Amino acid sequence: MKHWRGWGPNEGETPKEITSGLRDLLKMLVGDPSPLPLATLNDILKTVPTSRLVNHALVDTDVESRLRHARGQSFPDWLAMRSGDINCFPDGVARPQSTDQVRELLIYAKKNNVRVIPYGGGTSVVGHINPDTAEHPVLTVDMGAMNSLIHLDEDSHLATFGAGATGPQIEQQLQQHGFTLGHYPQSWEFSTVGGWVASRSSGQQSLHYGRIEQLFAGAHLESFVGPLDLPAIPASAAGPDIREVILGSEGRMGILTEVTLRISPLPEQEHFKVVFLKSWDAGIALAKQLVQQRVALSMLRLSNPLETASQIAMHKNEHGSQPSVSLGHVMMTFAVTGSVQHCLGTLSAAHQMCANHDAIDDTTDMGQQWAAGRFQSPYLRDPLGNSGYAVDTMETAINWSSITASTARIERAISDALLDEGERVLAYSHLSHVYRQGSSIYTTYVFRLGSSYAQTQERWRKIKSAGASAIVACGGTISHQHGVGKDHRDYLGAEKGTLGIAAIHQLCTLFDPQGLMNPGTLVTHNESSDGR
Repeated sequence: MKHWRGWGPNEGETPKEITSGLRDLLKMLVGDPSPLPLATLNDILKTVPTSRLVNHALVDTDVESRLRHARGQSFPDWLAMRSGDINCFPDGVARPQSTDQVRELLIYAKKNNVRVIPYGGGTSVVGHINPDTAEHPVLTVDMGAMNSLIHLDEDSHLATFGAGATGPQIEQQLQQHGFTLGHYPQSWEFSTVGGWVASRSSGQQSLHYGRIEQLFAGAHLESFVGPLDLPAIPASAAGPDIREVILGSEGRMGILTEVTLRISPLPEQEHFKVVFLKSWDAGIALAKQLVQQRVALSMLRLSNPLETASQIAMHKNEHGSQPSVSLGHVMMTFAVTGSVQHCLGTLSAAHQMCANHDAIDDTTDMGQQWAAGRFQSPYLRDPLGNSGYAVDTMETAINWSSITASTARIERAISDALLDEGERVLAYSHLSHVYRQGSSIYTTYVFRLGSSYAQTQERWRKIKSAGASAIVACGGTISHQHGVGKDHRDYLGAEKGTLGIAAIHQLCTLFDPQGLMNPGTLVTHNESSDGR
């Protein structure tokens, strides 16, 4: 269970602290820390207003339930939960246990003019699940109780789950039958399959298993104008694929109650390896060749020099050893997944290609250590915050021909965003998902908290604006894996165009004529039909 205001630790556990080495490094690169006071749970509970909802048997109006569902995991959410300045709360939380109950809740909401927010694991980092305004009553529909394996078609490799099933729940139920989904986003421990579909999620091993759009076979959706069933068909030429309407719809068109997924047999073997290249350009050249030559890896990640140095330092701190590489080298982590024969052949091909690029093999088992701790990064945000530092990320996807220049431009925009305040911002990147056409760019940045929560929020806003503007100027997508939510909404038009935004708006209106479903997310409800 996540802490009431953060990713971790669990309730009752002692918060972790950053290491002295990391603290000294941040002092040198960013500046002396400036911690801010924390609001207590009781402090915030006192600010939750009386619910405006009409009583209903499925609706919980308890103040702590409403607080726990008030925010996701975006940086503004993090600040709000630490400062206690949350502003908007849902008026109630429902936890349906069936599609019929979801339908009943939508009838209730329509009758009483209530805004509805679908809620999966509460892991959104771009404002998907936040009430957009205090003007109207809001009902958050928590899908966590609908988490079971509903149907398994072993012949067709299809599994249907309740949309509230989390990553661990999906894997535990599938692996009992010898299958896996293999979808591992950073939020895997808490995020849900309904959320993955709604935000077009990408897992760490999507090179092998596919992104959620490849895994998504069918679904059942409840909307204000009726149910929508998407049959799980292997392939079809029968007009536009309506699955694509629901993929990335971010709760604007209805609530997913069941999702059918394409699954795989459990692999016989899986290996995670690390090699080092002499430069960022050399690493990019190898990554591009590996994916374009279709070497059958299950994942590939390339860290730039600064991230590489930090990974090596953390590995030494935890395991007492480090590879013999020079400053400026970059780390490539890759995995192979499948049968014994497949793994042997793929590892041989990958190592030969690495040797051709003068890659240095890691002998300290960093690959397996990375795999063992791959979901731990979000847990660092609170210890950093307690020490006086803020951390957040931005991500995009760009063609290979622009990767080097775009990474530099995005990092520079972020690093320079607070120069007018005399503040330093530490920014570093990695390529987390590669394609034959191009790659994602995932940039992490660290800066000092301000003298107040308001100043810290303003610093984040300036960094976010600078980074997002650089992404748009480079021709990248505003989101490769986190979705649009509310934080990225103003940048969506650069990618979709005027007619594209108008089409999305018309689809939202078709499924939700009154604008009750998650208003303000993806596109605003009151946009004109021409997309302005």
